[in-house]
Amino acid sequence: MSRPHILVTGSTRGIGASIAEALAGRAEVVGHGSRDGDGIVGADLADPAAADRLWEAALARLDGRIDVLINNAGVFEAVELAAPLAEWQAGWARTMQINLQASADLCRRAVLHWQHRGTGGRIVNIASRAAYRGDSPAHWHYAASKAGMVAMTKSIARGYAAEGILAFAICPGFTMTGMAEEYLSSRGGQKLLADIPLGRVAEPAEVGNAAAYLALEAPASMTGAVLDLNGASYVR
Repeated sequence: MSRPHILVTGSTRGIGASIAEALAGRAEVVGHGSRDGDGIVGADLADPAAADRLWEAALARLDGRIDVLINNAGVFEAVELAAPLAEWQAGWARTMQINLQASADLCRRAVLHWQHRGTGGRIVNIASRAAYRGDSPAHWHYAASKAGMVAMTKSIARGYAAEGILAFAICPGFTMTGMAEEYLSSRGGQKLLADIPLGRVAEPAEVGNAAAYLALEAPASMTGAVLDLNGASYVR
């Protein structure tokens, strides 16, 4: 039996790179980044047409079959409350486009692909603790985009389970990528860590391993599940 064919967005660094590493040797993976490379399809998801092109390019590289979609690409960019209206709306539009709309466009293509093939498939959406807990005053839009990802995941799970199409989400808290290190430093590091009962932020490999489990091993009855990886900084 051939190995699963998987598309992972935002796979060139951080959590995405750890997801690709966790899948290595277990699946045929096409990744996504800012430019084409070995096993990587370049696409700027700020472009409303880019997600559709990314799907087509990944499908071509994977011999016309994708079994699992992992939506990991995203941005975490501040927009101050007092910013001029045009800047405020541009920040919201960019974050929603990259974090939510592009993910939705790829989920749409995945569901249609599996319906056409009659094979079923899996979606794993990397959301955030912010979907449930909220985020800083400069990141309303980020929290809203990740809450949208969770709601979308649950809707897909409920809508298509009978067709063998499964959907899961992961909600990490702070994760020790370069971006997280900068953010921790800017927020006073130790004070922020004091809010995490585990005493540390997550390692990218922890999220990567969880995503690989959902992509390859999780039982079908788990469809619709949202896994928290936040060191008990938010429990529900």
